Amino acid sequence: MWALLVLIGAAAVSAHLQDLAFDRQKVFRVIPQNDEQVEIINSLASNMQVDFWQPDSVTLVRPKMQVDFRVEADKSFEVEDLLKESGVEYRVLIDNLQAALDAQFDSKTRTTRHSYEKYNNWETIAAWTADIAAQNPDLVSRSVIGETYEGRPMYLLKMGKSRPNKKAIFMDCGFHAREWISPAFCQWFVKEAVETYGKDTVMTTLLNSLDFYVLPVVNIDGYVYSWTKDRMWRKTRSKNAGSHCIGTDPNRNFNAGWCTLGASKKPCDSTYCGSAPESEKETKALADFIREHLSTIKAYLTIHSYSQLLLFPYSYTDKLPSNHEELNSIARAASKQLASLYNTKYTYGPGATTIYPAAGGSDDWAYDEGIKYSFTFELRDTGRYGFLLPESQIKPTCEETLLAVKYIAKYVLEHLY
Repeated sequence: MWALLVLIGAAAVSAHLQDLAFDRQKVFRVIPQNDEQVEIINSLASNMQVDFWQPDSVTLVRPKMQVDFRVEADKSFEVEDLLKESGVEYRVLIDNLQAALDAQFDSKTRTTRHSYEKYNNWETIAAWTADIAAQNPDLVSRSVIGETYEGRPMYLLKMGKSRPNKKAIFMDCGFHAREWISPAFCQWFVKEAVETYGKDTVMTTLLNSLDFYVLPVVNIDGYVYSWTKDRMWRKTRSKNAGSHCIGTDPNRNFNAGWCTLGASKKPCDSTYCGSAPESEKETKALADFIREHLSTIKAYLTIHSYSQLLLFPYSYTDKLPSNHEELNSIARAASKQLASLYNTKYTYGPGATTIYPAAGGSDDWAYDEGIKYSFTFELRDTGRYGFLLPESQIKPTCEETLLAVKYIAKYVLEHLY
């Protein structure tokens, strides 16, 4: 009986989730060995609709790079034939995307209410932000820093014991709509803060000495759309003048080498940089808030997925920041902390050289604004599930990430400037 209920439950979830059928769509992983093979992937992308998961645009594909991409069901055999024919090394990461999509909801927690071990839709997260502040008035307060293109309020949680002249750490989640594990971590972090304050010495010290600004979802409109219409949506939902294509990549929309490389000027592309820096209401609200609080914000953390990376500036240039050695050693130690729990291996380093160049990112922008501790996390996994990380991995992912975040926060506290 239970098994049947679980099946019905899963079917109901997937039914309300999507109008788009992902049945028999495949995700391939290829490793092009040379320029010729890179060209094959380029021609593939220009001849059919290809959704690049890693890197996030075909223009970033280089020899010896691991490339993950999704293709429509009716094109998958064609793609496989082409790859075989051209001798490009490949494997099928996800054989049937719809099955992987349904399998995300494998949490044992059966509730329609908010849960830290499930993916929560925006409505649930929004209500949770109010509840967590109401239940912990001496530790958490909620404010609105702006509204999205579609008019949704952008809720920000401020956490910490009230006292004058406190420095702060800013953390955001949910830049890219389909990276569901990201907002799950912001919620988990808040839970851990309120539950372990007064019990865990590190967390208690952090909240006594610092404020944490937590923005649980940046790209709320996109997140809603990924729940209701298209699970694979990435960008915002703003209209683009002179184009039928919707949305801008919010993490290419900041004034940090804006649109110079690793970003697209075409509105239909997934890495479209927007019509100007901060053209998106969401990125402008975030940037305005940080600018207004520059004297107090001493670290910026932004949470993405997937790839298991801990990155720091720069992504828009190969040049290294002035405190490169320090950032590198923080990232090394934080990655070690993270791995101590479940042995999850992270790669760390400057964005441009560790993965690929990408201009207009929030981490580079924050750093250039004077926030010298600026980090991007790319959470689990390394591609087995990609953006469709099962709910059963939320808890371990969040637990291990918390260790790294606490390490960075403690370091910042000890090195205030």
